[in-house]
Amino acid sequence: MHAPALPDTLGATSAWPALTGIAYGGDYTPEQWPREVWEEDVALMRDAGVNLVSIGIFAWALLEVSEGEFDFDWLDDVIDLLHRNGISVDLGTPTASPPAWFFAQHPDARAVTRDGVPLGFGARGMASHSAPAYREAAVRIATELARRYGHHPAVVLWHVHNEYGVPVGEDYSAHSVREWRRWLQERYETLDALNAAWGTAFWGQHYGEWEHIGAPATAPSVVNPAQRLDFARFTDHQLRSCFIAERDAIRAHSDRPITTNFMANQHNGCDLWAWAREVDIVSDDHYLWAADEEGEIGLAIAADLTRSVGRGAPWILMEHSTSAVNWQPRNVAKRPGEMARNSLSHFGRGADGILFFQWRASRSGAEKFHSAMLPHAGTTSRVWREVVDLGAKLRALAEVRGSHVPAEVAVLWDFESFWAQDLEWRPSEDVSHAERIRAFYEKLWRDQITVNFALPGHDLSRYKLVIAPAQYMLSAADAENLNRYVEGGGTLVVSFFSAVVDEHDAVHAGGFAAPLEPSLGLRVEEHLPLRAGDVAGIVFDETPYPADTWQEDLVLTTAEVRATYDGGPAAGGPAVTRNTHGDGVGWYLSTRPDAAGLAAVLDAAYADAGISPSGLPAGVEAVRRITDEAEYLIAINHGTETVSLQTSGFDLLTQEEARGTLVLSAGDVAVIRTQRTAEGGGR
Repeated sequence: MHAPALPDTLGATSAWPALTGIAYGGDYTPEQWPREVWEEDVALMRDAGVNLVSIGIFAWALLEVSEGEFDFDWLDDVIDLLHRNGISVDLGTPTASPPAWFFAQHPDARAVTRDGVPLGFGARGMASHSAPAYREAAVRIATELARRYGHHPAVVLWHVHNEYGVPVGEDYSAHSVREWRRWLQERYETLDALNAAWGTAFWGQHYGEWEHIGAPATAPSVVNPAQRLDFARFTDHQLRSCFIAERDAIRAHSDRPITTNFMANQHNGCDLWAWAREVDIVSDDHYLWAADEEGEIGLAIAADLTRSVGRGAPWILMEHSTSAVNWQPRNVAKRPGEMARNSLSHFGRGADGILFFQWRASRSGAEKFHSAMLPHAGTTSRVWREVVDLGAKLRALAEVRGSHVPAEVAVLWDFESFWAQDLEWRPSEDVSHAERIRAFYEKLWRDQITVNFALPGHDLSRYKLVIAPAQYMLSAADAENLNRYVEGGGTLVVSFFSAVVDEHDAVHAGGFAAPLEPSLGLRVEEHLPLRAGDVAGIVFDETPYPADTWQEDLVLTTAEVRATYDGGPAAGGPAVTRNTHGDGVGWYLSTRPDAAGLAAVLDAAYADAGISPSGLPAGVEAVRRITDEAEYLIAINHGTETVSLQTSGFDLLTQEEARGTLVLSAGDVAVIRTQRTAEGGGR
């Protein structure tokens, strides 16, 4: 089942760390360096404008040298040194990487793969999230850290663990199986309810004893998809309960805000809507995917998602890279100025903290080719000069902190639906929820239309337009919420292979898309996926557009045809439809058109919703942050040509007035402040 809808608190403020201005810094690992380097580090941090560093995240073996024996002397020295130099601390609990002694004493606490292989020591990664020894050890180290540093004036933020679910998510150990059965009993209460939810009558999978239920390990054929979906939910629950145990241990000794670093849009194994309710501040790690020639669009998706799960409150970019990222297939370096554009794009989309992995590049270990604020080349490097320059820019932007990002469009992002869609034996391996979200989002991004992400069960009434690019799984209650949204005057756009199954991965009674028939005015009689490479287009408003991958046989009840198929198995049939329901409109797109075809459909939906593209030049990213008194336009030119924007106000970065026209050079950024009137409008 989905978590309850989040309250309508967009623009809320969170328990922000006791810092002045925008947080700036990164992961600091003094344990990798001799003490004489520490003094140099803090001096250079001051030169760069660093005011926050994350420490201790992978230092468990040096803090608890054997079970129950602690050595905090070196950490005392580091924290005191940082404090004397005016640098605040985000103190990590090091539980993402248990020490060698832990695995030697508790070999049963190792995580086990779906194929039954226990994972060994020597990399980063969590132990079994269900092993009692791991839980006890994690709470112990968190408790000791909080007792010692819970009220230290340097410690302004707690950082529990690191990137939950990466690289170890699902665990098939005996400990996990035991807790899995307990979780199932709490969820379903009776075996009859479980058997009904899982559809165990298929393939004779009926369960008569709880003890007979195992984890969905590798089997001779495809394992029950409802069981697999529930195991993903269970895994998310177990990881989150590990976080909660550490969080509560810290809270007993410290009143400072607590976070953990998500990986929005890069790791979908955790339901961030549920996680965001458990942290004091939402934080995220984001790394551009080097193979993506427009990585700034993926960046924007991650930033908008992070802000959205945090209900619009300011958030922290806990990690990103100054240049190359060494765990990708090709370690592509960032171009001059790209680091600042990346950072200020996150800032424009609500981040009030800009941090990196990491401060000083490591000479040894698996990430020695990962870029850093202080690179191997030192302070004579281009990267270092850009780090210092970015620190100065962020100091100039201090007044923007605490403002929020308004949005008139919501795109549905449902982790549980993604888990279900990604299982085996779906109609076409060419259908990807990530690809569909990116395709729709790209159109919105190019039109400079800011997006919030949402669940289908959220209150959507504030949005003029809601888009469901990939809502494979949709409960009856969530479908009714979408129907009410349209009936109340909203515009809904739904893409193919949506509303197919309920929360148990069972096809809806009445067939595909049946729960949305009031809004869409149709039923999907049959899915008609295409063969690899086949193209069969559509004709929309008398213009032909190529389309591939997918068609559907639609039976219309109240919808009108807006585009037809001009080839393929559904040739001549409806491809795009529009339906009036109450005071609103529901659009359905039953195929995958090219970018131009998708743009044409969305332009028509914009008209229904009363939304207009900005008309800014191609390659310009424009986002607004607002307070009651001021509005800030963050304009970023990702293109290769100088552009002119029609705007007036004060540029916080250049400290100059823009009087009607802003000239933005290739690769440049401007942050323009204008005053708001009482009639200036809200979110």
